[in-house]
Amino acid sequence: MAFRADTRDAVLPGGVYQPAPGVWDEMSFASGVLRPHWQGFVSGLSDLGTEELGRRWKTARQRIHENGVTYNVYGDPLGMDRPWNLDAIPLLIPPDEWATIEAGVIQRATLLNQILADVYGPQQLLRSGVLPASLVFGNSSFWRPCHNLKVAGDTYLHMLAVDLTRSVDGQWWVLADRTQAPSGAGYALENRIVLAETFSDLFRESNVQRLASFFRAFRDQLIALAPSRRANPRVVLLTPGPLNETYFEHSYLARYLGFTLAQGADLTVRDARVFLKTLEGLKPVDVILRRVDDGFCDPIELRSDSFLGVAGLVEAVRAGNVAVANALGSGLVETPAIMPFLPGLSERLLGERLKLPSVATWWCGQPAALNYVRENLNYLVIKPSFRSSRMEPVFGGELSAAQRDLLINRIEQRPYDYTGQELVSLSAAPVWSENSLSPRRVVLRVFLAASGNSWVVMPGGLARVSPSIDTPVVSMQRGGGSKDTWVLSDRPVDNFSLQVSRDLPVPLNRGVNSDLPSRAVDFLFWLGRYSERCEHLARMLRCMLGRLTRDSATVGSSEWDSLLAFHGCLETLNSRLVSDDPQGRLELAPLDLAEDFGQELLSLIFEEQRHDSLHGNLNRASISAAQVRDRLSSDMLRVVSQLNGLARTDNESAWGYLPTGDAISVLNRCIGTLASLRGIELENITRGPGWHFLSLGRRIERSVLLVRLFRSIIVPITPHTWPMLEMLLDVADSAMTYRSRYFTHLQAAPVLDLLMNDELNPRSLAFQINDLSAHCRFLSNSQAGAEWPFAKQHRLEEAAAKLFDADVATLCQPGRRVQLDDLLAALDAALPAFSDALTNTYFSHAELERAT
Repeated sequence: MAFRADTRDAVLPGGVYQPAPGVWDEMSFASGVLRPHWQGFVSGLSDLGTEELGRRWKTARQRIHENGVTYNVYGDPLGMDRPWNLDAIPLLIPPDEWATIEAGVIQRATLLNQILADVYGPQQLLRSGVLPASLVFGNSSFWRPCHNLKVAGDTYLHMLAVDLTRSVDGQWWVLADRTQAPSGAGYALENRIVLAETFSDLFRESNVQRLASFFRAFRDQLIALAPSRRANPRVVLLTPGPLNETYFEHSYLARYLGFTLAQGADLTVRDARVFLKTLEGLKPVDVILRRVDDGFCDPIELRSDSFLGVAGLVEAVRAGNVAVANALGSGLVETPAIMPFLPGLSERLLGERLKLPSVATWWCGQPAALNYVRENLNYLVIKPSFRSSRMEPVFGGELSAAQRDLLINRIEQRPYDYTGQELVSLSAAPVWSENSLSPRRVVLRVFLAASGNSWVVMPGGLARVSPSIDTPVVSMQRGGGSKDTWVLSDRPVDNFSLQVSRDLPVPLNRGVNSDLPSRAVDFLFWLGRYSERCEHLARMLRCMLGRLTRDSATVGSSEWDSLLAFHGCLETLNSRLVSDDPQGRLELAPLDLAEDFGQELLSLIFEEQRHDSLHGNLNRASISAAQVRDRLSSDMLRVVSQLNGLARTDNESAWGYLPTGDAISVLNRCIGTLASLRGIELENITRGPGWHFLSLGRRIERSVLLVRLFRSIIVPITPHTWPMLEMLLDVADSAMTYRSRYFTHLQAAPVLDLLMNDELNPRSLAFQINDLSAHCRFLSNSQAGAEWPFAKQHRLEEAAAKLFDADVATLCQPGRRVQLDDLLAALDAALPAFSDALTNTYFSHAELERAT
């Protein structure tokens, strides 16, 4: 690769890059000359050119979307669907600078861990006065039940993160320590994968250090924590759930490391031991990697208002039956208020000066510090000392005189609640924005993992950038973005991957994963039901929209009345076409029926507020998939990540004006995506209990929908509504089969026979019931089948057998359709009853029905 020393010698993509004045720029000197370690990368980037860089980055952003990489910004309309914001240009760090950072953060991790070991142990630092007692006992993150709690090897911090930035002179400074449940390592890994694929040549030629060895050390350390010392200890990652801002990372790390993703409700404590609630019963848990703040981990001994933790967890830790990483109570040293004491603590505990200094900090709980903050407020950022305060950082220089006086008064009333920090001019790095490079403020988060008696540092990290150069705070919650961090190496890099086979032989195992939480099975079951419901609704709406534009669909015609009756099959309570009359009957609105009907169909597709709309049902399917994303393959994740956007328009308020052709295109895309999901289910998923419950959900939902269509169409059919038979065949995707057998002769009996009794038709009711019974046989004979609801299953199969044994031609005769309706009604009642029994037995654990 050619090296160029000056940006003026290279044609940068997007033109000239202009560093921000008075700010340390990571890529170039103030003169515009490139820093040496950027020269090779910029040369390669210049060779790509603006057009190719834009094309590659468009592809990379599409991959981020397809992979479902999200970050939940609270209050954002997109919610859990907000795509992760990754910049195309990595942050480059040369080997010598990285060596300094690595040594500094290892020393810092050692120091913070020793502080925690003392405060939750002998408390010599408090007795000697080196660490103020009020700083510890006044901190809501100090948990008294955790004092003298058993911690393996006195290692409280198994993973921690350190936020770094540079000042204008290029010196690295520590902005914050993340010791509670540090986030970002999974995003850093995903960033690396995306950029390494997007710029594969640049990545390879830059000799970038790899990340996999860090995660190997972290995984090995967690497994070594297991108190039982079993050959295959069970490690779970405890997550608050999909509403958490970094839930993607939780599921991503669980899949990558091979751990079980669990929520608090998936775990229980019995006899001071933690168990995972699975379909096959309770399974002992050895290690918990928590992404839940320590106060929420146990509602009995910690925060009693928590619904995220596990009742009795502290007692299980105290008994030595489970290890928790990071140790409960480790959030104590995450406060900025401890930073002024770290230099003295380092010399006392380690006999060393701090290698990486903290940003100048003053805890107002000390009189001298309070005076300094009061007198220099214009040059400081005021932060809450403790996490219990919901106060946002305040920039003293931006306050009016009245606001300044008010803040000083609040500080003087409760000085220990406030900490002042020097306002640092954060360094800048180039970002790719609007087809050009421009500077943005940057903060680097570096991750460490405990490894034996020392620490392993991730050779990289999560670089975060501000939305503009004038924004003084870098935060993903405030619209910031992220960068991959490339630590360059002057020696050969380690190409180890967690996915590459090791030399040690692995015992063969053809079984399925038994660590399947009941909650996960519940959401797999409903993913099957919701996805089938969505496809059914999309097919019905497509059928009606396509016929609405026909010349024969005039108000009062047979086609029109059939359309209205077909719409009635949806049993919607929010229809725009009906109004209550004094007798309580539903009548059609009298004005502009054709236009109103079209608006009703568009509302059923796009209206977000309608519980029965396609948009609403796709959203529920997406939520179900999000709950089990750690159980889904990459291909399946790419499909389900599209669900929530299928029924969205560019202008959410303008869907009512969408042309019919555009609406049908939306429905076609929806049906195609759902068909892809169904194909992946059939071909790519191991036939374990999860797959069987997913398929059961599909079969139950399709059976229910078919039975209700038969009752709404076949039973009341008249010559005037005969077109409904064609619509029924269309929705059941069986029109071609019918024509091949009966040509164009539409009769109720052959339609019903094809859609109800034909076992060779995968859309028929008989096919659904047969497949449902096969899934039931597997599950009832498995280890999960001890409490199988045999009685409800037998009632369902008996109702189906009576229906299939009856003569179809006889049942379709005008005078005999009451008998058909009775048989269908019995099955219509048995299907939801069986579904409820499955829910009560396996998901809510409310009913333990035995065969009678």
